[in-house]
This record gives sequence, structure tokens and C-alpha cells, in this order.
Amino acid sequence: MFGYKTHVSIDRKHRFVRRFAVTSAAAHDGAQLANALDPANTASDVWADTAYRSKTNEAHLAKHGRRSRTHFRRQPGLDLTPSQRKANRARSKVRSAVETVFASQKHRFGLFVRTSGLARARTRIGFANRAHNLKRLLWIEARPVAA
Repeated sequence: MFGYKTHVSIDRKHRFVRRFAVTSAAAHDGAQLANALDPANTASDVWADTAYRSKTNEAHLAKHGRRSRTHFRRQPGLDLTPSQRKANRARSKVRSAVETVFASQKHRFGLFVRTSGLARARTRIGFANRAHNLKRLLWIEARPVAA
């Protein structure tokens, strides 16, 4: 196994990292949706990448009163329907906010996890997420208040 993956749940309005999960790079993304979701989050919509689309995840979201806004996955040998393509494009505009977390980890904080052990990787990524939240809070508080 080489490397680690982080799965994050962010607040849509303020873009704070609410919850995260760290796995080895060999772990399947789709199995981590329940670990990344924040049960205290009152929003019902869940915006996720195609890797998280599965019957198990859809059932989990429905069971907990969440509405899936997961990207549609192309069937092997077939293209997406025009309505699925349009839905994915609209979902990408919202879901792209989570990519800023990964960009800040990589570029602003220079996060390069080179540790042995999942616990150490989880700690390093956790500190990077907290630093992202602090930086975000400072930016939000520095903005002028609209009258």
C-alpha cells in the first residue's frame, strides 16, 4: 500500500471541514461515505463524487433522511443521458467547494503525508483540516459586513 486518502464533509455555506475520514490508498472510496458524513449536520442534501454512488450508499442516505446529489456514473460502453450530463454539471458547481480543501492542504500547507501508519497520517491530515478551518475563519471574519 502506498499513500492515504482523505474523505471530507464540509459546511456548504462557510466551507469548514465538519468531519473527515482517512483511509489507505487501497480502500474503496464508496465505502467511506457513512464515515465522512456528519450526523449533526442538518442539511438534507449530500453532494458527492461518482465513486460514492452505490445502492448501499443510496439506501444509507435514504434511511437517515438525506437526499443524494451524487454524480451519475456512466454505464460501461454507454454515454450519460443528456439529463444526467446536465445534472452532473449543476452538481459540480456545488461539489467543487470540497476541492478547495484539498487544494489548501496541498498548496497552502504543503501537506505531503510521508508516514508509516494510518494513525500518524490521520493526525497530520487532521491538523491540516484544522488549519484550513482556522484560515477560513480568519478570512470570513475579515470580510466587511454587508449593510
